[in-house]
Amino acid sequence: MAPGGRRARSTPRSGHAGADLSPRRPARVPKRSRVLTAALLLCGLAAAGADAHAEDAPRPAGPQAPVRIAFMPDVHFHDVHATFEPGTFDGVLNPRTGRRATIRTMQAQLTSTRLFNENAFAFLAALDDAVARGVRIIALPGDFSDDGQPVHMRGLVRILDDYAARHGVEFFAVPGNHDPVRPFDQPGGKPDYLGRDPRTGRPGPVAVYSAGAHAACDGVAGTRTTPDGVVHCTDAVRHLGHAGITAALAGHGFMPKPQDRYYATPYSPVAPDEYAFARAREQAQWSRRASTVCNDLADQETPRTDGPLCARLPDASYVVEPVEGLWLVGLDANVYLPTGATTFSGSGNHGYDRMLRHKPHVITWLADVVARGAAEGKQVVAFSHFPMGEFFNGASDDIARLLGAEAMQLARRPADTTTGALARTGLRVHVGGHMHLNDIAVHRTPEGHTLFNIQTPSLAAYVPAYTLMTVEGADRIEVETIRVSAVPRFDEFFDLYREEHAASADARWDPAILDAGDYRSFARHALTELVRLRLLDSDWLCDLHALVQGPVSGADLLVLSQLPRATTLRDWLAAPDSGAPPALAACLDETGDASAGRAGTRTAARIESARRSAARLAGARGLTLGALADWTMFDLAVDMMRLANAGDLALDDIPAARLAQYALLAELFSADGAGPPDPGLALAGGTPVVALVRKRIGPLLAIVGRLSAGAPTAHVRLDLARGEVVDLSPDAPPPASPTAAPARTAPPAPVTR
Repeated sequence: MAPGGRRARSTPRSGHAGADLSPRRPARVPKRSRVLTAALLLCGLAAAGADAHAEDAPRPAGPQAPVRIAFMPDVHFHDVHATFEPGTFDGVLNPRTGRRATIRTMQAQLTSTRLFNENAFAFLAALDDAVARGVRIIALPGDFSDDGQPVHMRGLVRILDDYAARHGVEFFAVPGNHDPVRPFDQPGGKPDYLGRDPRTGRPGPVAVYSAGAHAACDGVAGTRTTPDGVVHCTDAVRHLGHAGITAALAGHGFMPKPQDRYYATPYSPVAPDEYAFARAREQAQWSRRASTVCNDLADQETPRTDGPLCARLPDASYVVEPVEGLWLVGLDANVYLPTGATTFSGSGNHGYDRMLRHKPHVITWLADVVARGAAEGKQVVAFSHFPMGEFFNGASDDIARLLGAEAMQLARRPADTTTGALARTGLRVHVGGHMHLNDIAVHRTPEGHTLFNIQTPSLAAYVPAYTLMTVEGADRIEVETIRVSAVPRFDEFFDLYREEHAASADARWDPAILDAGDYRSFARHALTELVRLRLLDSDWLCDLHALVQGPVSGADLLVLSQLPRATTLRDWLAAPDSGAPPALAACLDETGDASAGRAGTRTAARIESARRSAARLAGARGLTLGALADWTMFDLAVDMMRLANAGDLALDDIPAARLAQYALLAELFSADGAGPPDPGLALAGGTPVVALVRKRIGPLLAIVGRLSAGAPTAHVRLDLARGEVVDLSPDAPPPASPTAAPARTAPPAPVTR
C-alpha cells in the first residue's frame, strides 16, 4: 500500500503470518492479461504525466541542513580472514603477516569483472574516508557480498555493526543479483580458493563447496580427497536466499529501526502522519512483503501452453526517512522467474525491464511515494542495484551494432520505454550499481519529467570509487565521485600471488601487476589483464581481435586507410612483411572463394605508396606516423574499456595526445566513407582492406569518442529545477553543449560551470 494509506490496485500482498513463499502453479493466467498489466502501467504513468505536467508538481523543501550520503554498490565483500568449521578449509598461511588468508587465486581475480580479495581492504578504506568526511548515512545498492555465502555475510555484518557502533553510521542496503543469487538457498562454492597442495606444499587453486555443489560433498563438513584433488566441504559457502540475506542485514535497512522518522514498504498502509515504530515493524514482516511472479516463458521460442509457472516471492523495497526532510527509497529490482518447481532464473540481466512486467505494483508505489514526498516537503532519492537508463553515453546502440547485442553487458541496459516509465513516476534522482561503471546521465520525457541516473563505480573494479551526495534543499544536490587510491594493506597478499605465479606452469597473468604502488594502479592493471585474458575473446569480433594480436598500430591503421580499394584482405595477408596479422586469416569467410592473393610485389608497392600518402596526411594535421605508431590496437581496446568503466575519471590514465589521435582518425575515416557499424558486414578474402578500416575501425573510434564525451562526474551539482549537470571541478571548461548525447531518451543534458 502506498505510504499515504492508499493501496495500489495492482499490489498483491499476504495479510497473515507464515505466508507460503514457495513456487506453485496456480490457475492459468493468460499471457495477454500480464502483458496488458505492464502496458496499462506505461500508459497510466504517461497519462499522469500529461494530466499533471512535471512543472506543475509540488516542489519538495528537502532537509533544512545539508545531508551527506555515501553510495557504495558492488562491494562484493569476501572475508579474506574468515573462519571455517574445523576440519574444512583453513586458508593459506601468509608469511608476511603470520595469519591464514582465505582468498581466491590471482588467476581467478584477473579473469573476473571484479576483484575478490583486495576489495575488502578498499571497502574499509572507503568507509574510513566517508566517516572522516562526516558521512553518517551509507547506502549499499546491492552486491554487497561475493555471492551471499554465510561466511562472507558474517564478515560483512561485523564490519557494518562495528562502524555503526563506533561512528554512528546508518547503513541502508538493497539486494543485488549476487545477494541473493536465487530467492531461496542453494548449493554454492568455488574451485579456485588459494591453498597448498598437501603433497608438494606448492600454492594453487583448491575447491571449496557446500553440499549439493560437488559430488564429494555429501552434507557432512570435512575434507575429501578425489582423483582431481582435495575438496573442502562446508555449508559456509552455500548461497543464502532472500531470507538469510535480509535476516543478516535486518538492522541495516531491511527492517525499520526505532530512530527512523518514517519507514514503509509497497505493502504497508502506514501514512507519515500516522507513523509509529511498532506498527511499522509489524507491517514490515516478510509474511506481508511478497508478490506473485509468473513466468510464461514468453521469451522462449516455444511459450508454455499449459499456463505459466508462478511463485510467491519476497520483495525488499522500502522507503525510509533517516533524517528530517530526506526520503531514501531502496528498490529491490531483482526479478527471479520460476523455471521449475524449485528452480529460478538469475536476475543479472533483468532489471527494470522485467520490473515493469513482473512487479509493476512496485513502480506504481514508487510514483505514489514521490508524490507523497513532494506533498510532505521531502527530498526523495532512490537507489537500487540496477541502472534506470542508458549508461554508455548514447553509444550503446552503436556498440551493439558493431560488437553484438550481448557485448559489454548490454543485456543489462533498460529499454527506452522503461526509462520513460520510470521518469514519469516523478522520480528525479536515482543511484544505481551493477555495471561497475561511472556515469551521470539525464533522461527527459516529452511531458517535462527529468530523471538523473547516477551509476556509481565499484570498489572492486576500475576505477575504484564511491559516490558522495550532498542534499542541499529542494532543487540542488551535489555529487562527488570519490576515488579510492590509498588503501592500507592492499598489497598484503602479493607474496602469496608471486608464489602462485611461480608454481603454475601455465600462468597467463602478468606478474607486473604486483609492482602496483597503490590500489588504483592495481585496479587499473587488473582491467588491462581482464581485457587481455577474457574480454577480447568474449566481446570483440574475430577480425578486431586479430588486429589487436598483430599488433596493428595507429600508424598502420592510417596507412591501411590509404590503400586503393583493389587491395583486398587476401592480398594484405599474402604480401611479405606487410604487417598483416596471421590470425586474421581464420576470421575471413572464404566460402566458394579459393583464389590466391595478388603478387606480393604489387601489394608491397601499394602499401609503400599508401604509407607516403598517410605521412602527408598526418603531417597536414601536425602529426607524424612515428607518433601514431606509439599506440596499438591493444592500447585502443584497453582505453575503450577504461572510458566505458570510468568515464571522465579515466582521462587521468589515457594520454591526452593519444585521445586526440583517436578523434583525428575517427574524423579521417568518417570523411573517407565510414558510417555507422554494419552488423551484416562479413569479411572475406576479397573484401577491400579499406572496408575493414571504414566499417570496423571507424565506428570503433567513434564509439571511443562518445564514451569520452560524457557528463562530468568528479564534482558536479544536479540542478533539479533546470535538469542540468553543473561542473564544479576546478578545471571545469566554460559553459558548452556536449557533442554527444548522454542518453538515448532525451536531448543532451546541458553542462555548465
